[in-house]
Amino acid sequence: MDRNFTTKDITVTSIAAALVFVMTFFFKIPAPGGYTHLGDCMIFIAVMLLGTRRGAFAGGIGAALADALGGYTHYILPTFFIKAIMAVIMGVFTYKIFNDKKWGWLPGAIVGGAVQVLLYTLIKIPMYDLEYALIRLPGNIMQTGTGIVIAAALIAVLDKSGVLGRLRFREK
Repeated sequence: MDRNFTTKDITVTSIAAALVFVMTFFFKIPAPGGYTHLGDCMIFIAVMLLGTRRGAFAGGIGAALADALGGYTHYILPTFFIKAIMAVIMGVFTYKIFNDKKWGWLPGAIVGGAVQVLLYTLIKIPMYDLEYALIRLPGNIMQTGTGIVIAAALIAVLDKSGVLGRLRFREK
């Protein structure tokens, strides 16, 4: 496997990271105890279009940037790693376990999303306390679930229209 990013890799990863940032920072949906966003949806689409490695970088960088500019600086590093881990899990399911089957990405998004919810819950315990972490749990589940549902709809449209196949980078 090529360990070096090419100029094209850097460019498409940067564009995807910018889209993750935009979908996280600007598309906020009010929810109990805060808000949910569409950044996870874009991370799932990034993994589908760019593959595991590029999708993980795009997801981690875009989401961490949204935390940095949104005033959640204490979440920058956890967010980078948690979103990247979610993307890697989805990529493993998509490209290794289900070997690029039409809906093989969906179990990966669900498992990756569940790991994300677990990791955010665990990180909130030392940051705040157990009660706060558990209170935020339904919101985290809703955010991840919303991202999966919207990604499923968009990926289905992109696939049916043939755009997914034309835009998609193949795993190396």
